Amino acid sequence: MAAPIKNTNRLSLAMERTGQWVFSQEIPTDVIVEVGEANFNLHKFMLVAKSNYIRKLILESKESDVTRINLSDIPGGPEIFEKAAKFCYGVNFEITVHNVAALRCAAEYLQMTDKYCDNNLASRTEDFLSQVALTSLSGALVVLKSCENLLPLAHDLNILQRCVDIASAKACVEANFPSRSPPNWWTEELSILEVGFFERIMVAMKARGAKALTIASAIITYTERCLRDLVRDHSGNSTRLMEPEDSDIRMHQRGLLESIVTLLPAEKAAFPINFLCCLLRTAIFLRAANSCKTELEKRISSILEHVTVDDLLVLSFTYDGERLFDLESVRRIISGFMEKEKSVAVFNGGDFGEVCSTAMQRVAKTADAYLGEIAAFGDLSISKFNGIAILVPKGARKADDDLYRAIDIYLKAHPHLDEIEREKVCSVMDPLKLSYEARVHASQNKRLPVQIVLHALYFDQLKIRSGADGTNNNLPEAMATRNQLQADVSLVKENEVLRTELLKMKMYIADIQKASSTQGTSANKGSLRKTTFFSSVSKTLGKLNPFKHGSKDTSNIDDGAVDITKPRRRRFSIS
Repeated sequence: MAAPIKNTNRLSLAMERTGQWVFSQEIPTDVIVEVGEANFNLHKFMLVAKSNYIRKLILESKESDVTRINLSDIPGGPEIFEKAAKFCYGVNFEITVHNVAALRCAAEYLQMTDKYCDNNLASRTEDFLSQVALTSLSGALVVLKSCENLLPLAHDLNILQRCVDIASAKACVEANFPSRSPPNWWTEELSILEVGFFERIMVAMKARGAKALTIASAIITYTERCLRDLVRDHSGNSTRLMEPEDSDIRMHQRGLLESIVTLLPAEKAAFPINFLCCLLRTAIFLRAANSCKTELEKRISSILEHVTVDDLLVLSFTYDGERLFDLESVRRIISGFMEKEKSVAVFNGGDFGEVCSTAMQRVAKTADAYLGEIAAFGDLSISKFNGIAILVPKGARKADDDLYRAIDIYLKAHPHLDEIEREKVCSVMDPLKLSYEARVHASQNKRLPVQIVLHALYFDQLKIRSGADGTNNNLPEAMATRNQLQADVSLVKENEVLRTELLKMKMYIADIQKASSTQGTSANKGSLRKTTFFSSVSKTLGKLNPFKHGSKDTSNIDDGAVDITKPRRRRFSIS
């Protein structure tokens, strides 16, 4: 057996095997066929007998003796040309579902059809396609996947469409009448395809009347297989977080996700909300197009009444769980749901501010619990916290206990807030809607601003004095109580201002006295004593003494004229 000719081009193992049968011929080779980096030493007469393309190249060549032919653009590359050459030499080789499409395209490229030779390579591959490869779902999908690198010739030869038609038909049958376990095994088979071919299968299944849940099942499996680290692995432990966002991997994943979102059927209940939240988190992480994120936000918003706190947390945190994403997506989702409910209420002739649906009450409870979960993160600003809290109408909350819990957690996690900032955080809560236990806790909570503590204390005091049940939610009484509380709070603030001014005056007088004592001038000291602020205040308060010109006897006061249910407004002491 002759040894293979060595040259500067690297020969693959397939080429070495080719040399074993080519050089076993007694007639020396007379042509070199170049296919990429591989060179094939072959015989012209063996190739010309089956390939009209090679025959025309030799006949139409300007060279008298063609010794080199370049076929680098043949479909399938060197390995498929090797099999085509074997066919020309009459050497047996195996046609499989993996190589039949490439062989059919190569036969078309080399013009190895029955027009030039009976029972040629084109007819042999066509027989295998129709009788073997395209008789099962798995075979059709393998052939379809092999067409990814054979375009556009595979499309022109109708191989692509035949695979799509057969695969979609058999997938619909399997979805309705599973032939093996598990019932959704066919969705795993579809996940081997490139997203463009997968889309063609989904479109064909829809045209055949496949249900939305069937399409959704295939899309979920395909997404979890193709974006496993980003969607299926919810912990994100195996996600390559160090990949830059402009890397080829990230760009491929971004394009894949955007293509998948365009395939989602329009039916609202087709996908579980957890899956949609995972998709949205992936879109945020990959910085997908705004249209992609908007579509996912609308889908989640439309079924928000079925959301759980864990679902919202999925799309709120980074994969390592250490930082918050931009919460604008959550805000838009809740806002979209509230707008939808408002439109329904207006359409039904109801008052959106007073009547809230069960779905809205459920969403309100979930939103408050969600705020409690994210409140402990230091990078959550007051504006973002309040921005989510105020989206829920006050009428949707039967009690503000969950919201109070979230506010308390936020104040505890942000201990450096001043009084005004703490009041701003608490402004989204109505202290009159707290339960008795929550009011007791609030009255002893040193983190709350004094205004909220006074609301809690005053409300309980009013209830005790009026003898009313703590569960009574009479609206006029609540409004009157709120007005009274606002007046009392204003008095407290005025007292705080007076106390501050008094402290400033004390410091001012102390400074003057200290300066006078250093000069040793006793006359100035006496002058200062005569004009101190305390003397003027004493005179003023003396005029206000109710017992200065009268008796201290209070027996003449009529007790019956005092309404204990409405305490008198009084200023607190400034001392």
